[in-house]
Amino acid sequence: MDALAESLDSQALAGSGWEARLDLSFVRDASRTVLADRRHRGPLRVQKALYPEGSEICQAIIVHPPAGIVGGDRLAIAIDVGARAHAQITTPGAAKWYRSAGADAVASTKLAVGSGSVLEWLPQESLLFDGARAAITLRIDLAADARFIGWDIVGLGRIASGERFASGRLHQTVELWHAGALVWCERAVLDGDSAALQSGAVLSGEPVFGTMIVAGAVVGDALLATCRAIAGTSDGASVTRLPHALVARYRGDSAPAARAYFALQWNALRPTLVGRAAVSPRIWST
Repeated sequence: MDALAESLDSQALAGSGWEARLDLSFVRDASRTVLADRRHRGPLRVQKALYPEGSEICQAIIVHPPAGIVGGDRLAIAIDVGARAHAQITTPGAAKWYRSAGADAVASTKLAVGSGSVLEWLPQESLLFDGARAAITLRIDLAADARFIGWDIVGLGRIASGERFASGRLHQTVELWHAGALVWCERAVLDGDSAALQSGAVLSGEPVFGTMIVAGAVVGDALLATCRAIAGTSDGASVTRLPHALVARYRGDSAPAARAYFALQWNALRPTLVGRAAVSPRIWST
């Protein structure tokens, strides 16, 4: 393990985790979406508002300066997209969850999307080092006529280094709420080196998994067929149309491959969802 990871482990052992919070509020101002309010406590920041597609869509990049998450850390993100606003959120790189000496690290994200609004939630992956203990929750609250497209990708172990997730635990919850009702929920508890990691009903031995959710747009049969054709080009990928959402899945051995797969689905779905072709955030290429 490198010196930074050893230092972070020592911090976790001492019980001195970071506490950080970031609150962002986007509002519609005439023809513009503006980042009207941003408040932070601790090491969570957002860079300046960006407009790579013009003034209607506000892009923000969430930055976690410590670069790694250790046992005892508590991170909370709350994003509110006001009526008729359109926000796109991403991150500059993978979130690294380091080995814990015993304490859980907790990350909670709440996304609220108002009437007639759009939120594109496009973070890069979470990478759990062997021995990490992570509790990750994502809650998406949509108004009746709001639209959402976003994904979540997890890699277990430092895959490029051949590291397995032989110890530690991931407790993950993803909830989708629509007009005040819970319409989709998924919870997972994965222990390092457990039988579930090898089970064909769970991960089938693959170290990377991800979920993409599209809600608020009607996905017709032709578009669904296109999405399923895209899934057919990637082993371990699938697409399911539910009453309130389209859910795409990835299960495999590569976080970049998961991102690439979801980006292809985003490219296909975005014109229907927001009436625009997909434009990849520049930060993904730096």
